[in-house]
Amino acid sequence: MTTDPDRDEREITRVLQQWVLYRDAGDWERFAGVWASDGFMTATWFQGSATDFIEISRTGFENGVRILHFLGGTAVDVDGDRAIAQTKMTISQRASVHDVDVDVVCTGRFYDFFRRDPEGWRVVRRQPIYEKDRMDPVAPDAALTLDRTLLESFPVGYRHLAYLQSQIGYTIHPALPGLVGPEVETLYREGREWLAGSALPGQALAL
Repeated sequence: MTTDPDRDEREITRVLQQWVLYRDAGDWERFAGVWASDGFMTATWFQGSATDFIEISRTGFENGVRILHFLGGTAVDVDGDRAIAQTKMTISQRASVHDVDVDVVCTGRFYDFFRRDPEGWRVVRRQPIYEKDRMDPVAPDAALTLDRTLLESFPVGYRHLAYLQSQIGYTIHPALPGLVGPEVETLYREGREWLAGSALPGQALAL
């Protein structure tokens, strides 16, 4: 097959943009179309198949959960019908913590394993990398006191996001990739192996 690296990068970048727009808008039918049939997703609050992720996201959206995403620059490595894309991003969520409305913003990267299927480039695995986050009361005069022991029990890259999500009933994964450390080094290795032809896009993380 003759490939066009520039076209591949444009098409992959378009899929990355569609992922964010369709999910945050609740456009579930088109959101399903960005995933490979065997795709899977890992997040602070979810680990499993893309199919299950779509349904759980739909239920949360209908119940008022708002987790929003914003994208920055993207770098894509393509090898034949496989690719790895890294995209700067922020995750933003608003909820009530200890009876105070807060916003959490988490900065990091999406690390995506892509495959060119007959339908085009599709996401086989999405693994966020969590670099840093913060929590702010929505009302500037609100007083908020966090449980320091609970906060520091979560990894530094997503501890405020995890704190918020734990308060609204989610079970949080305790060891997701951050800016540095063995978890992100394992992810990078799995990315290299995927481009080199490994049977699977790394190991799906689970609690």
